[in-house]
Amino acid sequence: MALKILITNDDGVTAHGIKLLANWAKKFGEVTVVAPKTEQSGKSQGIEFAKPVEIKEVPFIDGVKAYSVDSTPTDCVRFGIAGLGQKYDLVLSGLNNGENVGEDIVYSGTIGAIYESSRYKIPSIAFSTFYDSQDEACQCFDKVYEFIKEKNLFENTYMLNVNIPANPKGIRVTRQGGNYYSDRFIKTAEENMYVTQGEILLDDSPDDFDSDIIAVLNGYISVTPLAMTRTDLVTFEKHKE
Repeated sequence: MALKILITNDDGVTAHGIKLLANWAKKFGEVTVVAPKTEQSGKSQGIEFAKPVEIKEVPFIDGVKAYSVDSTPTDCVRFGIAGLGQKYDLVLSGLNNGENVGEDIVYSGTIGAIYESSRYKIPSIAFSTFYDSQDEACQCFDKVYEFIKEKNLFENTYMLNVNIPANPKGIRVTRQGGNYYSDRFIKTAEENMYVTQGEILLDDSPDDFDSDIIAVLNGYISVTPLAMTRTDLVTFEKHKE
């Protein structure tokens, strides 16, 4: 059965990774791309509701209709579903230029997009890879998709976060790890201006291959099922009346 697929990202509609993902997805059915006009990395699940947003159809690869949205990945998903009035069988986000693992996924626009599509109960996959490894990573799409179907990973969730390292050894189902980056604020030459730089900070044990961070750093494709709720269920169960 042919699928209707919506694809977005946070690197922008002209990014190389989204073209790789769309070209792969075409074989499964009808693909629509709705992606940010400019890079929206780190925008999480933010939306624009205070001002009008520019949305227009743009050229893309053969056989794929594409729209540029001058806003966040989440707004792209909102427009793709509610604005276009379409029902999709699958939503894909990526292929992100840079890994999305550990607690840093809360910042990710790539991940924010699938949190939004999961609200509509649409199976959704975020794809990320190490910087400058996109051409190699796309060779793994078939293997990852077959793994997801074989394991029936959408049985209890609508969201899967996939990270593909270079030359992967295999695929592991993982959990979200801990801290991955530590931030430093660095003053620039311009008055009152700073930039941030991240350094890798590993909270997880190097032997904890259940962690998405450790799995990916050791050469495994990480597939992490995500949940929508942010309720601390332990505390809730302890104190509910």
